[in-house]
Formats: sequence, structure tokens, C-alpha cells
Amino acid sequence: MARFSGLDKDTGHKARGKTGVLLLNLGTPDAPTASAVRTYLAEFLSDPRVVEIPKLLWMIILHGIILRIRPAKSAELYKQVWTDAGSPLLDISERQQTKLAQSLQAQGHDASVHLAMRYGSPSVASTLQTMHKQGVDNLVVLPLYPQYAAPTTGSAFDALAKEMMKWRYLPSLHFINTYHDNPDFIDAIAASIQKDFDLNGKPQKLVMSYHGMPERNLHLGDPYYCFCMKTTRLVVEKLGLSEDDYVATFQSRFGKAKWLQPYTDATIGSLPAKGITDIAVICPAFSADCLETLEEIKGENRHVFEDAGGKDFRYIECLNDNDDHINMMANLVKPYL
Repeated sequence: MARFSGLDKDTGHKARGKTGVLLLNLGTPDAPTASAVRTYLAEFLSDPRVVEIPKLLWMIILHGIILRIRPAKSAELYKQVWTDAGSPLLDISERQQTKLAQSLQAQGHDASVHLAMRYGSPSVASTLQTMHKQGVDNLVVLPLYPQYAAPTTGSAFDALAKEMMKWRYLPSLHFINTYHDNPDFIDAIAASIQKDFDLNGKPQKLVMSYHGMPERNLHLGDPYYCFCMKTTRLVVEKLGLSEDDYVATFQSRFGKAKWLQPYTDATIGSLPAKGITDIAVICPAFSADCLETLEEIKGENRHVFEDAGGKDFRYIECLNDNDDHINMMANLVKPYL
């Protein structure tokens, strides 16, 4: 009988042992056109983490109504924020990727840094496949959603799992699910606000606007609302603000269901009648400026405020590729390298 000697021979498996960092954000259409937006929205709104109603009913509504009407309207909004570099979210995310790679390399860490979008390009599946081919067997994933939420962070994990279920060999996986109270994050947000105050003076009210979600999610156990409130508390404590100096609100609601309150647009529109005509707005749930911050807050909500009698509206940019933001990312992933 022939003797099995497989363990004595080269099996042909590629050498592994590399560490890879995957930055993950929500996504963007490939272009500000109705066709590209339709493709993006079809993927985004088909995610059961994003829309939690019976699938058959939702598919009828989505494909029968929403995807026939909304893409053209949304494309016009994307055109308002599109730049020569393309989508602001993708452009900023790519700069974050480059600067994080440089930061880790400068600190002596041998780790490749990759970028993926939960919806659209570059996709989670294709990016993971590239990392797998490169021999990455220590994978550190940083979803760039500061406050955990099932429709964002949870969905990001779903996409990872869906791709890796096909793999024979799985890497070590370190999934950073939230950093809402991370000291470096709090310091970076507070510093961004303080910089604006130093340049323009302290406003009558600081509005901290977070992305909204259905209130039902909170009652089902999603910690997002609580994490947003903790971020708010830590930032205002860092800045030494009083309760009258700020308000936390929620934006971007969709549909007729009751969402987390108070609503950003309603709150901003009500302030001038209370004698508050000078405000600054920041969006601590967004790691990079995008349609929801540039068009909805900096554009649409500015008009809401001014139409109601407001005089001074300042939008404080997201942390984007600021050095302290990149330093925070590096410190988050370093323990797993």
C-alpha cells in the first residue's frame, strides 16, 4: 500500500501571515445620474438591516414606486455636492485610507490598508478577495460609523460574513464595532468645534445633528440613540458647555414612521422664534462629509434656518482626513496589528 506523504510535500499554498486593515463606509453612487443613483439605491434599500418591513411588501414598494421616482430627484441633489474629484464621500475616504497607511508605516507597522463601501464601489466582496489573494490572515475591520447601529455597523458585518462564508481558510478577524466614547474621537470632535468657536466666536446654540433611524429600532434594542447621547455628553463636557448651549438632534428621516427625535430641521426652524439667530451645526455621526452633511445640513437646513429668521448659520465640517482623525484611526487599529 502506498504511504500517504502529503505532509512532507509542498502543498502549493501561498505564504500567508500578512496583516490588513479594512476601512468601511456606507457608499455612494458612481455618478450623479439617475441611472447610477437607481443602482445604488436598489442595493442600499434592499438591505433588510436598513428597511425592516416584510420583504415582499417592501420589494413591491421599492421597485414599483421608489426606484421609479426617487433616483432622478436624488441625482439632482448629488450634482450639487459632486466635485472634480467625484463623490465627496469616496474622495475623502480614499484620502483617509492613504493617510492611515502612511501613519501606520511611519510607526513601523507592516499592514496594508484597504477601503470598501457597504453599497456601491469598491465593494466589500471585491476588496476582501484582493486582501485574501495578498495573503492577509490577520484582518482588522474599522467601520467608520462612530456610533454602532444595526443598519450601518451591523450591516457591514453582514457583508463581511457573506463573502467569507465562501472561503476555505478564514483570517483572524478583529471587528471594531463602535468608538462613540473613544477619547481620541471625543478630543477630535471637541477640537473641531473649539477651532470654529475660536475663529468665529461662540454661537448662541451648538446643534449636534446625528443621522436618524426609526424609533422602533431603539425599542428593539439598538443602542445607537444611547451612544449618540454619550458622544454628546462627553463632547460638551470636554468643551465646558452648559445645557443651554447645545442641542442634540436627528436628521435624514425617511417615510412616515416615527423616527428618533428631536428632528434636526424642525429644531433648527424653531430656534429663531426663540431669539436664537446664531448657530453652529456639526454632524458627529459622520466620519466624512457626504450628501447628508453637505446638501441636507449645509444647504437645505441653512435655508430652513434663514427662512425662519436666522442670521448666522455655520456648518462645522466632519473630521474627514484631519490629522487627529487619522491618529484616532491608527490608535484604534494598532492593538490588533
